[in-house]
Amino acid sequence: MSKKLFSAFKPLLKSLLVFGLIFTLVLGNASNALAARTGGRMGGGSFRAPSSRTYSPPGGGYRAPGGGYGGGYGGGYGGGYGGGIGFPFLLPLFGIGGGFGGLFGILIFFALANFLVQTFRRVGQGGDNDVPGYSNPKISVARLQVGLLANARGLQKELNEIGLGADTGSAVGRAQLLQESTLALLRHPEYWVYGAAQSQQTALEAAEAKFNQLALAERSKFTEETLSNVNNQLREGTSKAALPGSGGQLVATDAPGEYIIVTILVGTEGKLELPTINSSDELRQAIRQMGSISSDRLLAVEILWTPQAEGDTLTTDDILAAYPDLKLV
Repeated sequence: MSKKLFSAFKPLLKSLLVFGLIFTLVLGNASNALAARTGGRMGGGSFRAPSSRTYSPPGGGYRAPGGGYGGGYGGGYGGGYGGGIGFPFLLPLFGIGGGFGGLFGILIFFALANFLVQTFRRVGQGGDNDVPGYSNPKISVARLQVGLLANARGLQKELNEIGLGADTGSAVGRAQLLQESTLALLRHPEYWVYGAAQSQQTALEAAEAKFNQLALAERSKFTEETLSNVNNQLREGTSKAALPGSGGQLVATDAPGEYIIVTILVGTEGKLELPTINSSDELRQAIRQMGSISSDRLLAVEILWTPQAEGDTLTTDDILAAYPDLKLV
């Protein structure tokens, strides 16, 4: 009898299970919609190769800034017999001329040989030195992330103000933007909860792609960018994200388990080594290193933070899903 009843209700149980799964998915998507993350973004820059010395001065020969090979005797070698000692100084090496000219030619020959050896050695070491006619310096691309308790709403407002007023179209303005943002973080150590840092060196031609890859990965974590100031292009939006029971309006909250995430991306000339973040002291050191990069070395910078809109929230589940590299400090 019981087997017959079970067989009769079995299709009904399957239907109830299917409806239960559908109901759960619908509620889950609604929850995600309510937890939409707003984001802010500011920065800019360029990975264009710096100007380098070339081999094309007027009249032939190699000319370096401030004198060198190409002028007369007073400004370098290459003006010929009339104004100095030109390329004919090599003739005594082959038996033409003699005396002082022969000795001087030998010295110049060894100087040129040493120059060529050093040039080929630098090229063989990866091209990160200043080789005349070729510029491909090593670039560091770094990312620093700081997770703060949502109580740090003052920091959120500071970043908003910095983003609205920053001059992101000049190297000096971008360096100032970086300094002000790192200072804002350093002023709120009592709210630090998470941290992560990474840095790698790459050739100039690959640095921009790496930087853009990191920036796109962070921007994809936002459901909308409600404040953006990149290369002096300022855009502001109005968030439609709302909290349950708010009637469509954002409601400020400092509930436990809610956070603010700040990400700093930089591309800088030379080597930048950031510490592995396992404590607040290491996090402080990394923030200071980022903020101390000078304008003449800073090629590009982007500072991103979420949530940007006041009252928007970022929960522990959001942190675990979107920022798996963060460590407790």
